[in-house]
Amino acid sequence: MGHADQRGIAPARAGAIQALSARELRDRIARGELKAAEVAEAFLHSIASRDDEVRAFVWHDAAFVRHQAAELDRLRTFGRPLGRLHGVPVALKDIIDTARIPTCNGTAVDEGRVAETDAWIVARLKAEGAVLMGKTVTTELAYMHPGPTRNPANPDHTPGGSSSGSAAAVAAGMVPLAIGTQTGGSVIRPAAYCGVTGFKPTFGAIPRTGILRQSQSLDTVGVFARDVEDAALLAEVLFGHDPADPATRPGAPPRLSEIAATKVPVIPTFAFVRMPGYDAADPEMVAAMSELNALLGDQCFEAPLPAAYDDAAMLRERINFAEMAHAYHRYDRPDAPLAPVTRAALEAGRQVTARDYLAALDWQTVLRAGVDQILERCDAILCPAAPGPAPAGLSSTGSSIFNGLWTYLGLPTVTLPLLEASNGLPMGVQLVGRRHDDARLLRTARWLTEHLTQGGDCND
Repeated sequence: MGHADQRGIAPARAGAIQALSARELRDRIARGELKAAEVAEAFLHSIASRDDEVRAFVWHDAAFVRHQAAELDRLRTFGRPLGRLHGVPVALKDIIDTARIPTCNGTAVDEGRVAETDAWIVARLKAEGAVLMGKTVTTELAYMHPGPTRNPANPDHTPGGSSSGSAAAVAAGMVPLAIGTQTGGSVIRPAAYCGVTGFKPTFGAIPRTGILRQSQSLDTVGVFARDVEDAALLAEVLFGHDPADPATRPGAPPRLSEIAATKVPVIPTFAFVRMPGYDAADPEMVAAMSELNALLGDQCFEAPLPAAYDDAAMLRERINFAEMAHAYHRYDRPDAPLAPVTRAALEAGRQVTARDYLAALDWQTVLRAGVDQILERCDAILCPAAPGPAPAGLSSTGSSIFNGLWTYLGLPTVTLPLLEASNGLPMGVQLVGRRHDDARLLRTARWLTEHLTQGGDCND
């Protein structure tokens, strides 16, 4: 990996550009107030300044970034139509195939691997004018064995799960936008630990063609940004249908960015859900959620989950392990340098019976129906994004206990960096919405963010 040098832009100017939202970057480039090359230099400056400590990128080439930006500026000069992300830097989790650029899947087994074609979402990003800044660190085969990334909020604490590099890159100001995936909690949890917005859309909303498959029934592409509206902008570009991914469906994608930016028609209502395992949550998180519920007052009611949901984590894991053992068959050999936690997951997957696997899939429908009844009474479910702030140490990626249920049910979720622990580390609030109603969830999330940060009704 080559790091950027710091030529071409003054630090103060770089800082001013880095402070802009992705929407502002796009609009200023479109108006000719900024050039894509200048924006690229600003974020190359940040990567050069911070990535030796954070270690968010596994592959990055400054010359490649500059070439893309220069070409985008040339196209604009010729009056060509501009894409929805023209000149906006985006980082990619290193399980997403990129032609002529390494995709190593977080494992030495695939070191030096270069795909022949771009993943579906990479082709879409290029078509919309995004600047690909590099590939971000993932855990081994996007499972639980940690990579080298550090938490930008405190390098002695974990940055979270398999999309840790993408979350950390946004949190450290090295990119305004990044892409990850979630099979258990690998978008929502890293976003919470690193203090950024993470959005995992409805299962199947974004095609996964050309992305390392771990679990066909669970894998979901998600995005990282500094705020809800930027997350909506990136997700809207990525939503689509690809016949090669049977989880996707045809039809016009929702206008996420437009709807997320509009005012909520009526003050939203939230259902607070005590997830299985809530009793073991960090006392600071429990106290903070209680304060948030009290602040929302009549807008928030508590909705208990029946005892059947206590088995949801086990059911999700059963599907994950069984499908992982199938998808990762080529890695499951004695000479492959895999971590013990990865080997244990593959072994567990081999032991899942067909009966138990199919039963776990059947329970998805049953448990989803129960949550749908709660969502009929509110705009979004409210719960913690993680049990607390990022745990100390780098040997674990933390717990996904508050994420797996929603991934199992295929529901859209978003984490908002609205809370802070006494040690200064961020804590995330998680909102959960109806399937295929991602725009409403994002609009509700924006309302909650503005309500809490501005102190009052954001519709006033």
